[in-house]
Amino acid sequence: MSVTTQPTVPLAPDGEPDLTPAKRRGGRMTISRRTNLVGWGFLLPAAGLVTLMSFWPMFRALILSFQSGRGTRMRWADPLWFNYTRLLEDKVFQQTLANTFIYLAIQVPIMLILALILANLLNDRNLRFRGLFRTAIFLPCAVGLVSYALVFRTMFANDGMVNVFLGKLGFDPVPWLNNPTTAKLVIVMGLLWRWTGYNMIFYLAGLQNIDPNTLEAARIDGAGPIRTFLYVTVPQLKPMILLTAIMSTNGTLQLFDESWNLTAGGPGYASMTMSHYLYQVSFQGSPNFGYASAISYVILILVAILALIQMKVGDRRD
Repeated sequence: MSVTTQPTVPLAPDGEPDLTPAKRRGGRMTISRRTNLVGWGFLLPAAGLVTLMSFWPMFRALILSFQSGRGTRMRWADPLWFNYTRLLEDKVFQQTLANTFIYLAIQVPIMLILALILANLLNDRNLRFRGLFRTAIFLPCAVGLVSYALVFRTMFANDGMVNVFLGKLGFDPVPWLNNPTTAKLVIVMGLLWRWTGYNMIFYLAGLQNIDPNTLEAARIDGAGPIRTFLYVTVPQLKPMILLTAIMSTNGTLQLFDESWNLTAGGPGYASMTMSHYLYQVSFQGSPNFGYASAISYVILILVAILALIQMKVGDRRD
């Protein structure tokens, strides 16, 4: 009596029959391989565009930062780091660096604290017209940068609305845009007006994820609104606070529109930012792309260092 045996089919790691050799002999492609190729087919065009539009210009800027010359007549600097050592002697760059860090140190903390307080107040379900208040505070973020800068410039002109109002109160007119201190103050006020509502939206989103039971437990334990806010709400918003701090720091270090449109960097260079000076070196007068590229990489390094510090300080896990 003869017994017919079926050929043994090898199993793949997932337990399914491994038909790969047979499919290969037939010229067919496995489903997983086909899926991977389709995924790469969708991914490669986007990756190519990102490389072409972002990473290639960054690489070219790095090469330019080691070159000197004007216009298209560029040559390797002697020594290669000449543009970077020149920054240490450039009084204008040092002034713009100091201005930028003044904006960072004053405006960012005030803006984030104000946005946090407003978000907490507007998260109250018993508050009437809270949707209207949220929209009104967020609307400045939707206004064009150039438009709002020109409005602020008109308001704080020597004969602008602010000085007219001060005159009616019996005060002397203030040369807002012609004084180094008040010119910086105008930029800070403009930044606060425009970006506070933007950060408030992030905090409102974070507040929706806070467990109401933790707030109720704090009230039962006798904590008042301020203590509940400081010791219960704020710690749970820590990831969102870290995110907004990094974004605000990044944006302030690259600040350009307010310096250009509000004060034109004046008086002199008293309110000019690093990005404004970068634009001036690049496109005004005789272009110096090598030196401008060195400035851009200094800004990049500062952004990376401050973001790393904020992440190290803010990401202390329990």
